[in-house]
Amino acid sequence: MTEMADFTEELTDGGWVIRFSGRLTLARIGNLHKRLDALDGPPVVIDMAGVERVDTVGAWIVHRLEQDHGATVINASEDAKRLITLVTRSDRQVQMRPEPINPVLRVLNEIGEAVTEAGATLVGLLSFFGSILVAIGSTIRHPSRFRVQAVIQRLDLVGIRALGIVGLMSFLIGIVIAQQGAVQLAQFGAESLTVNLIGRITTRELGVLMTAIMVAGRSGSAFAAQLGTMKLTEEIDAMRTIGVSPIEALVLPRLLASVFMMPLLGFFATLISIIGGGLFCWLSLEMPPVIYVRRLQEVIPITDVWVGLVKAPVFGLIIAMTGCYQGMQVKGNAEEVGLKTTAAVVQAIFLVIVLDAFFAVFFTKIGWT
Repeated sequence: MTEMADFTEELTDGGWVIRFSGRLTLARIGNLHKRLDALDGPPVVIDMAGVERVDTVGAWIVHRLEQDHGATVINASEDAKRLITLVTRSDRQVQMRPEPINPVLRVLNEIGEAVTEAGATLVGLLSFFGSILVAIGSTIRHPSRFRVQAVIQRLDLVGIRALGIVGLMSFLIGIVIAQQGAVQLAQFGAESLTVNLIGRITTRELGVLMTAIMVAGRSGSAFAAQLGTMKLTEEIDAMRTIGVSPIEALVLPRLLASVFMMPLLGFFATLISIIGGGLFCWLSLEMPPVIYVRRLQEVIPITDVWVGLVKAPVFGLIIAMTGCYQGMQVKGNAEEVGLKTTAAVVQAIFLVIVLDAFFAVFFTKIGWT
């Protein structure tokens, strides 16, 4: 039977020497630690030549002797040295509370992380857009891969099912614009110019912009959540395994549906906003509907209609691409689905507003004012 762990204490010219023997393991250590506490003198040297085997408990005992008395360990095997080194590294004081961080450094650190993440997202979106272009080219070369049924389903989801909420939102926005415009213009006796305000701002800007924000919150989040769940359940990996491109099967139908339906939804929202503003003008400003329609024809140039129709498909592209990209980035756990869905909505709305500002400057430069 293997001997229990033991030690002998010897006084030399250099000081006390402890010589361990047997197995310094949990099963064989016995009351060794109590006997070590009753040493005649503090050890200067710890000799492990007689140790057959050592585990983390034995290494901890040696480490404590070495640390408490400043002793030197000699004749230890490679395994013993490695264990003692690992135990030494782990012997750290537990920090119950994190050290306070300088507020300025914390703010700078958060700004740096946000900039880094924004840059990585921008690069990822550009790479994702390249993958979409490759998938479009592949679909053109092989028309049989085009999933018509999937596109029709997404058209229904993005467009038809969104008509109610988009119409209600646009109707109320038209009323609010008319009411606020009339109150301000009344100070100058120019209530009749409320029609100009309603017609131009809804046709050129708010009709498409508010629709894009609504679609980003409704359809963009749905795209991210759907693809994120499929990524989490490894359905997308399974599609790649059987030779089906996820971009062609999942992303393109959603992208085409958003691009095709955004102009229609934007135009629908513009009409409903004009109707809402006209209702207010009729009831509050006592302007007959016939006069209201004639004034709209006079004040709305055809370029305003084209401005809205040009911006709409670009907004649809951005919303679908952002939602699908964030959904594809889900990994790890279910919490990621919620985080990426939120990121998809925030990024889509941000990019839509940035692009809207760019379009405003661009159309002004080319004379579409």
